[in-house]
Amino acid sequence: MCQALELGEGKRVRLITLASEAGAELLGAAELSAEFVRTAGQPHRAAVRFLWKGDQAPGNDLLTASQRLLDLSVVDRGCLLLGQELSTPLTAGQASQRVDRELAGLRGPDMSEELRRQNTQLLKALQDERSRSDELERLNKELDETNAGVMALYSELSGELEETNRGVVALYADLEDKSRRLRLASAAKTRFWANVSHELRTPVNAVIALAQLLLDAGAEPLTPEQHQQVSLIAGSGNTLLALVEELLDTAKAESGRLEPQLVAADLRTVLHQLRGTLASTTAEGVTLEIADTAFPGPFVTDEVMLTRILRNVLSNGLKFTTEGSVRLTVSDERRADGSWAVFTVTDTGVGIPEDEIEQVFEEFYQVRGDHQRHVSGTGLGLPYARKLTELLGGRLTLTSRLGKGTRVVVELPAAPARSAGPLPQEPLLRNVVIIDDDPVFLRTLRPTLARLAEATTEVTHSVEALRTIRTTMPDAVLVDLAMPSPDGYQVLQQIAAVPGLAQVPVVVLTSMGESDIDRSRLGRARAVLGKTHLTAERLAEALGLRARDAGTAPGEPAGTDRQDPKDAKDTPAP
Repeated sequence: MCQALELGEGKRVRLITLASEAGAELLGAAELSAEFVRTAGQPHRAAVRFLWKGDQAPGNDLLTASQRLLDLSVVDRGCLLLGQELSTPLTAGQASQRVDRELAGLRGPDMSEELRRQNTQLLKALQDERSRSDELERLNKELDETNAGVMALYSELSGELEETNRGVVALYADLEDKSRRLRLASAAKTRFWANVSHELRTPVNAVIALAQLLLDAGAEPLTPEQHQQVSLIAGSGNTLLALVEELLDTAKAESGRLEPQLVAADLRTVLHQLRGTLASTTAEGVTLEIADTAFPGPFVTDEVMLTRILRNVLSNGLKFTTEGSVRLTVSDERRADGSWAVFTVTDTGVGIPEDEIEQVFEEFYQVRGDHQRHVSGTGLGLPYARKLTELLGGRLTLTSRLGKGTRVVVELPAAPARSAGPLPQEPLLRNVVIIDDDPVFLRTLRPTLARLAEATTEVTHSVEALRTIRTTMPDAVLVDLAMPSPDGYQVLQQIAAVPGLAQVPVVVLTSMGESDIDRSRLGRARAVLGKTHLTAERLAEALGLRARDAGTAPGEPAGTDRQDPKDAKDTPAP
């Protein structure tokens, strides 16, 4: 009947449900009756009215629910009226006709058919529900089996990972032991070189001194043949003494005990001495050209080291040049970090194969070939010259073409930085953040940083760099350039983008060659330091800590950054 009166499905369900609940609660009341009515007036409503006698009444929960869910809910003594408003107003005649048609459709066998249909639908709904319940149970069972498999796999992987970790720890311990043995062997080699060099110097000096006494103008005259033989003895003795000195200096350089003595050098005198010393070693058909020039400005260096560098490079060129020339030129270059002296030695000798150019800087290595049979040497000349060049704060580079000659360039700062004295005993910084993915380098750098800072924070994954810096707010940041993305350049950009980090000094540490560094991307980095020969003093100077003792605020530039004599790759950032 509700459907005949066009009562909406939602309203119809609520009305039927609450009417059923009311009938259940009033069941048993005296003279209980229920009837479906249509209220007159506005608005039109379809309602169910319950009439009874006695004190029995619907419960408060039912009344509360009916007031909330129905448009009409009225209770009085012995009367309960529940109703919903009709969507379409109908006259009494229209409503009566529709209700009659609905009732006529429910009479006779059609009513039974409707009940059977509803029962069939109900059974089907129950079957569907049971099927869903069975499917849910099956899925839960499969999920339990999957979870059991995952837990078993997790246990297996955990065991394998633990076993792998034990292997890594054992391998690390083995590597640590081998590294320790290598350091001990290197130290033993250095001590051996130093001891042998010291032991050889005394007899060699004696041989040279005796030869000079025999050649002295006041000594008894020698026959021409004797004079030639003694001269050869003196020359060989000087050559041997030079080799001994090179061995001793190499040992000192490797142990960090060879320190340059910086003085104002007379470059003209150095070149004149080289010309006189090497003139007798020049082969027939070869011209030795040494520019007779004076450096335009003050030139501060170690004269002995400079002489040995140029002598070794020129001697090497003379040995392997059979015709043509060996030429030394000197030029002055003005750069952003000051004045530099550039010594260029070119020869027209046999040249060096391209794949062996770097190997000639290894101790005792010699390029093999027919030319080597007639040339004596130890393979120490170029490695020794490069070590001395680096100690003076410069760099030595070599280019060559087989059969076309060789070109060696020695670059030295005209006024290398002098030592600023020892650091104070107490750390100068509270905290330093170092961003580097090389665990070996970090391990070797820890003692150095311990002299500068109370605490050091190591970041091995560059993606965490900016967050770590913001969290710790360090007094200084050290950044490596060659790292997985983001690389050191990108980390520098990230730091520069944070206004709050503008006062934190940043220094780049790298093993890259100067030609490989993109200076346009270094941002506000204070300096670029090579990873070799890295000391607390050099870091302190790059960070401006020396100036802090003199009154400069932390993080404030202390002046022009200079190269340190310990490393040829150290250059100030732009």
